[in-house]
Amino acid sequence: MKRNFIKTAKDVINLEISGLIKLKKTLNSSFNEAVREISKCQSKVILCGVGKSGLIANKIAATFSSIGTPAFFLSASNSSHGDLGSITKKDILILISYSGETNELKNIIQYANRNKVLLIGIVSKKDSILHKASDIKLLTPQVKESGGIVPTSSTSVQLALGDALAISVMRLKKFNKLDFKRLHPAGALGAKLKTVEDIMLTGKKIPFVNENLQMKKALKILSDKKLGVLIVQNKKRQTTGIITDGQIRRFNQKNPDLLETKVNKVMTKNPVSVEKNDLAAKALSIMNNKKITSLCVFDKKDKGRTIGVLHVHTILQSNIS
Repeated sequence: MKRNFIKTAKDVINLEISGLIKLKKTLNSSFNEAVREISKCQSKVILCGVGKSGLIANKIAATFSSIGTPAFFLSASNSSHGDLGSITKKDILILISYSGETNELKNIIQYANRNKVLLIGIVSKKDSILHKASDIKLLTPQVKESGGIVPTSSTSVQLALGDALAISVMRLKKFNKLDFKRLHPAGALGAKLKTVEDIMLTGKKIPFVNENLQMKKALKILSDKKLGVLIVQNKKRQTTGIITDGQIRRFNQKNPDLLETKVNKVMTKNPVSVEKNDLAAKALSIMNNKKITSLCVFDKKDKGRTIGVLHVHTILQSNIS
């Protein structure tokens, strides 16, 4: 008969949830102090731990770095063999230990105290060396580990506290989607966060025509630019309209004198536009809703002037959906 481990799984999860609930109750002004100090850090945030706590420290360091706070993981074992030299007085040191008595951390604690490096301790025992030595003490609850042998609930608590610190710092520093995109240019996430400015056509690639130009000459520009659209301007280079190849075909069916007609008689006034800092995904949504294939791009400093053109093919080639 096959054993069912669903109950075991639920027991493990319930223990970890219990630990997180306890963590919420332990949060105090020290957490706020830690957030403020980290957000002001002009150098690096260095995280260190041993064993499972070390793995958690490594993950938290990666989270901080990904949201604009330079951070790295320091190996406790290597620190006593030269790596303490990577810590400067302008850094912030975050040590993570459940017991607070881990031997490998003692040299780092002494070094931080001796050199006046701000030390934040994430620890569960008040009478421990780490808790006593820390400038900012973040006390985690003592929890019951699943199975009673390996760290489970305690590491979940440490990770949650680290995530809470990182997100709080992110909000204090007003780190936004555009900032995030600059640090994550690759992959599906980077594609989703691309802005219109990242992929729009600019300069000589934009098929500009004057509103008083005859369509005979405008069609030559349309053919040369190979974009299937013309951006119409007045003498002040303000955008007054747009012409698509579809519009031209429909106009020609009703007006045989197309070639002698001025551009402003064919164009659609007030073309749909987007701001250069808008997400490209938003621009694609607008195209889908409006059933159009091109958008004029403007800078919010001068909404009347087109600085770029965004075509649906460009968006799709950038793997944006």
